[in-house]
Amino acid sequence: MKIKHVINLHKAITFLVVLGLMMAYQNFTLAPWVYLALHGTYGLLWLLKDRIYPDKQWEQVLPLPMVFTTFVILGLYWVAPLLLISRGVEPPLPLVAIAIALNILGVFLHYGSDAQKYYTLKYRQGLITEGFFARCRNTNYLGEILIYLPFAMLSMHWLPFVILGGFVAGIFVPNMRKKDRSLSRYPEFAAYQANSGLLLPQLFNRSLPADEPSAEA
Repeated sequence: MKIKHVINLHKAITFLVVLGLMMAYQNFTLAPWVYLALHGTYGLLWLLKDRIYPDKQWEQVLPLPMVFTTFVILGLYWVAPLLLISRGVEPPLPLVAIAIALNILGVFLHYGSDAQKYYTLKYRQGLITEGFFARCRNTNYLGEILIYLPFAMLSMHWLPFVILGGFVAGIFVPNMRKKDRSLSRYPEFAAYQANSGLLLPQLFNRSLPADEPSAEA
């Protein structure tokens, strides 16, 4: 089974899991409905993305034991709705508004940058140094963090923040470093790296020594 099949299964049933938690705990207040809409829509968009512009890194075939392990790890993302719904917490409305706004921004950055990367590399190999990637080398990961951060915020509990931090430190950052090492084979990468952030956008240009090439537009 490919890793994308495990991920897609998790995304597809998240809506049902959250709805099931709402029914099990008879909690149909505002926050669970907001969570259901945000996380459920994210899962649907992921499935559409996989059909329209799939990511090659998820084509790797997993041995059977790793299929189960991967699904369990992804299941940690369900801790946030469990804590939110089972505890009956009511996040203040300003927090709900901020969570929705961050989630929308994250969706825009994540899916927009993935689309740019897919269609650019489909027709031209090399560095992508414009658009979503002009000031940030991993806009897609930044978007994904901004998608999951509101889920932790809505839970009103520290544990989902720790889980998200674990994913960032254990998976996202190593993948970003690996990508940098791969892109370093391009002579113009040094200039691009100097003028873009690994995760957060770099807003100001940094001067380079005269013998270093500038990034291509």
